Amino acid sequence: MLSKFMPLSRIVMIMAVASLVIGVVFIYQGVSKANMITEQMREEKVSTSILGGNTTPGDIIDTAAEAQKAADVIKEHRRSIAATYTDLLAGGRYDPTNPKHLSYTQALNMENYLYMGVFALGFTQAITVIGVFMILVAIALMAVWAAIRNKKEAAVKVKSP
Repeated sequence: MLSKFMPLSRIVMIMAVASLVIGVVFIYQGVSKANMITEQMREEKVSTSILGGNTTPGDIIDTAAEAQKAADVIKEHRRSIAATYTDLLAGGRYDPTNPKHLSYTQALNMENYLYMGVFALGFTQAITVIGVFMILVAIALMAVWAAIRNKKEAAVKVKSP
């Protein structure tokens, strides 16, 4: 139906150009946001020393893998204070002057911050991969467009006297 209004080759080329543009935008957004997140992690200067073991002094958490490991360690530490938030409050209400309550809250905040970094870096990586895929689709559509154009030109030459 659409080919009545617009030749098939134009439709394919429009889709190819749209796919190419979307792919470039996705790659740009993925890479730029990953760089921004990494830079924000570097500004926070959370030391890899919380991971224990052989860490270089001054080394900071700035990758998804490091953030995942650190968040898991902090979760273990937090659960050693209280297995759940309900267990923490077993004695009554939250008391910010209670060092145990305050440590639990700080651990929870740090844990969430690190897990959010892991998620965000994974998401930006997925967006970048989708962008690459969109560019590959654009290349494939351009090849289809070229094949359609060549077939049309061959049909015109055969019909010409």
